[in-house]
Amino acid sequence: MKRRWCLAMTLSTLLSAADLLKLQQLFDPKLAPTQRANACFELRGNAEPEVIRAMSRALENPGLVSCAADNLRIVNAIEPLKQALHSPDAEARAAAARELGTFEDPDLLVALSEAALDENALVGSNALAALTEYHDRRVIPYLAALAKKGGMIGDMALERILQLDAKTALTIARPLLGSEQVPDKLYAMRTLGAAGDRSDLAALQKIAATAEEAPAQRARGFGFMPPINLARAAESAIASIESRTESR
Repeated sequence: MKRRWCLAMTLSTLLSAADLLKLQQLFDPKLAPTQRANACFELRGNAEPEVIRAMSRALENPGLVSCAADNLRIVNAIEPLKQALHSPDAEARAAAARELGTFEDPDLLVALSEAALDENALVGSNALAALTEYHDRRVIPYLAALAKKGGMIGDMALERILQLDAKTALTIARPLLGSEQVPDKLYAMRTLGAAGDRSDLAALQKIAATAEEAPAQRARGFGFMPPINLARAAESAIASIESRTESR
């Protein structure tokens, strides 16, 4: 009892009585989810260690995860968010990845790149979105490694690379034309259409002449894609290249 009293006295020197009450409310099972969420929002901006520990714990709570992750970002609590990338809870991993991207910290590139390969599509897409927050060119090799793998995450990575470095995007897009996955081909053709040159016309003309409408494919956790006409996509890329090169 004496130990608990001493601990409470120590915390009270750092936190107000109101904040201590909010910490208690945060995990009070007797309260409604809205009340616990309100307690979380009312602790926003509080960087005391006890609050940060509580927010780290709250990341595992489905009703608090978004608020807790946001609160940790606001007080620059990078380490707890980074640790949450290894949480067994997918929502916690996804929220942590999303918030970490806002820091644009080069030291987080490896962790976010690994998270982008998470088996859970929500985690992977949030980690990729975090990487797209970076404007530092040091992100390009990490995006390139993902883009070369193709798939949903790789295709989104390729799209971001095109915005940052068209030359690198082209070196990835050209081999992806041979992918068996229709979305990979489509993103590759979009890249060639936006940044390719006349040397790409032969490969695109071959697709335009032989491709048929591809059936709908399941988009890895995001429902079904509509049928895609690869020939039409190739023709569009060809027209873009010809228009761009003729105007030079």
